[in-house]
Amino acid sequence: MSEFEPQIVGFFCNWCTFTAADLAGTSRLSYPPNIKIIRMMCSGMVDPKYVIKSFLNGADGVLIGGCWPGDCHYINGNLKARRRVAMLTEILKEYGIDEQRFWLRWIAASEGTMLREVASEMTDKLKKLGPSPLNKKALNTVNMAG
Repeated sequence: MSEFEPQIVGFFCNWCTFTAADLAGTSRLSYPPNIKIIRMMCSGMVDPKYVIKSFLNGADGVLIGGCWPGDCHYINGNLKARRRVAMLTEILKEYGIDEQRFWLRWIAASEGTMLREVASEMTDKLKKLGPSPLNKKALNTVNMAG
């Protein structure tokens, strides 16, 4: 049996974290390919239903990446994201999603190395945690039906 490879959905701010991912690529900094990046104009535009839908569709983890507080292109979008993440973390716990599966990280445009570190750290953490509990429930439902 092959080693579990977690699937991570990354919602990245266009102005900072997405640019850091681009910098990591152009600088040939390799990071795990487990993160599927979705470019958002701002981390504050990540609707909680996007996060929930990601977990329901098989993600083992979700990473929201935004500008450092005080550097948001939209002035306070990242602070809005921080409030949403705090609220959503509590809701996800009620459904068995450990807070270690849902991260918010500030990564500036010039921090390609930090993006690599965060991607590697989250991938390693999720490998230790194993598949999302929602994936296990979905698999059991399929197995019982088939």
